[in-house]
Amino acid sequence: MLKILGRKTSSNVMEVLWLCGELGIEYDREDVGGPFGRNDEPEYLEKNPNGLVPTIEDDGLTLWESNSILRYLAAKHAAGGTIWPDDLQARAAADKWMDWQLSVVASQITPIFWGLVRTPEAERDMAAIEAAIKRGHTVWGILDKQLARTDFVAGGDFTLGDMPVGVHAFRWFSLVDDRPAMPHLEAWYARLQDRPAYREHCMNPLV
Repeated sequence: MLKILGRKTSSNVMEVLWLCGELGIEYDREDVGGPFGRNDEPEYLEKNPNGLVPTIEDDGLTLWESNSILRYLAAKHAAGGTIWPDDLQARAAADKWMDWQLSVVASQITPIFWGLVRTPEAERDMAAIEAAIKRGHTVWGILDKQLARTDFVAGGDFTLGDMPVGVHAFRWFSLVDDRPAMPHLEAWYARLQDRPAYREHCMNPLV
């Protein structure tokens, strides 16, 4: 059985749990990281030298980096389906938005999340938080323009491309009240909320 090492409150672990929920993949999960520790111990570092979560073990394979884990699990369990399409252009479109989350969204949302959720109020750098929110108007506006053309980030179907971005969309909508109107982004976010696995694994209290 698939083993997932990582606490369920990690955004990167959420991606993997969400996909498992979408595909009905059975798994055993162990709490690692954050308040649970263990990610700096030699046994864990042997599996994942970065000391980050998640790490998976599956059929003799040890794998880290959440987006790589998503691709592996989709290729194994969803080949030929819409989540990980066989068509190379459709797959490339999903890949693009997965990488966009890494290169653009993560650096924008992290100061907001860490500043408002994991930093005591008296210690918050409000200038940095406000700058990240302002940048978010541009970042999420890029996706809003894309979603004016398609129901999901890579086209008409829900794909892996929606998942890394979707996890952070919950944080954006939950933490930022003063947002410019982005009707296409909001409609997409509503479509994600229609998915039981998204509600179960991604829409939990932020800690």
